Amino acid sequence: MRTFRRSALVLSLVAFFGAALTGAAPGSQLARSGWFTSWAQSQQSQAGRTLDHQSVRVVTHLSQGGDAVRVRIQNTFGTSPLTVDATTVGQSSGGSAVTAPRPVTFAGKRSVTVQPGGEVWSDAADLRTEAGQDVGVSMYVAGKAVPGQHNTGLRDHYLTATGAGNHTGDTDGNAYAQKVSETYLVSAVDVHNTALRGTIAAFGSSVVDGNGSTYGANVRWTDDLARRITAELPAGQRMTVANAGIGGTTSAPDCPGMPSGVKGLDAASRLDRDVLGLHGVTGVVYYYGTNDLAYGCSADQILTSYRTVFARLRQAGVKVFVTPITPRPGYSDQNNLDRYAVGTFVKQWESCAGTCTGVTDFDQVLKDPLRPNGLQPRYDSGDGVHANSTGQQAIAGYLSLPQLLSSTR
Repeated sequence: MRTFRRSALVLSLVAFFGAALTGAAPGSQLARSGWFTSWAQSQQSQAGRTLDHQSVRVVTHLSQGGDAVRVRIQNTFGTSPLTVDATTVGQSSGGSAVTAPRPVTFAGKRSVTVQPGGEVWSDAADLRTEAGQDVGVSMYVAGKAVPGQHNTGLRDHYLTATGAGNHTGDTDGNAYAQKVSETYLVSAVDVHNTALRGTIAAFGSSVVDGNGSTYGANVRWTDDLARRITAELPAGQRMTVANAGIGGTTSAPDCPGMPSGVKGLDAASRLDRDVLGLHGVTGVVYYYGTNDLAYGCSADQILTSYRTVFARLRQAGVKVFVTPITPRPGYSDQNNLDRYAVGTFVKQWESCAGTCTGVTDFDQVLKDPLRPNGLQPRYDSGDGVHANSTGQQAIAGYLSLPQLLSSTR
């Protein structure tokens, strides 16, 4: 018992000081602390529902495991304070069920209030996990609250009935009768693992978010990449993978046809929150631009945004691996000329003319060799924009693990 208490105390102290150093670069105190973001889904809007004396169980799929976890709650889009009265974490045992859920505290307290626009990381919770494991994060809201959400969870999460009370400690999941595909409240899960080398954040729009992959199967290209890392790299060279994709978003902030729902979610506007606010980030795979062209942005506008974001990442000590814009049906001739111009810039010297670290040419993987402005039919999810599960696997298989690992040096 004394050993356990000492271990929990050390983890709590690490969590406290690590949280104060959010977004630090490779070689920093944060990276040395052993905390790495193993799962993420960026919030993008207010939910279309009010939580009312009910519990939420979010099922997260970890890219790597460790000996403890901590979670991030966000109230990015809230207009009033958000109070979560109880939180637990437990290994998923299928559906809404979990095994031996552990209580989660925030600065030593079970209840936490997050101000509008704010976020909070939990203390360390003593939960041992493995790579590719699902972890249920359960939260109880005793009052009424409109949570933030990630719209495209690509898997089932669970709610209890309104007024059902606190079921965060339940193991069987019977109270969580309602399935939802949106991800509420929790936006990231860290693992504590001193053997890990860094976190690779995938940053972009719906092509990063995994649209087109099989629902509920964990076969987004970022999931496939995480499995490759576990299978192909020795334990002391592995990295976590965090998905920071939001559908409909752009790299540039001011495309003329941009829908109102994605304004303010451009790459520069959400970089601190959704990438640098994660832990242990050493490298970013930057996969942005298809919506920019669809919304009427020119190559010059896109490249201006690229240079701005790349400079901020380099300043933070994070290496940047960039993919040319992949095909999309409906592009005008001018759109395709702009796509070509952006691709030429990205491939120049294989380093975006010296402004990025390297190139991850997903366009080369996905394009039809007979019709290079379209996707290969075998990789097309059916909309001409998003890769199906086979295409997602091809993307993950194309990435160079030594290149990504170079970000940790």
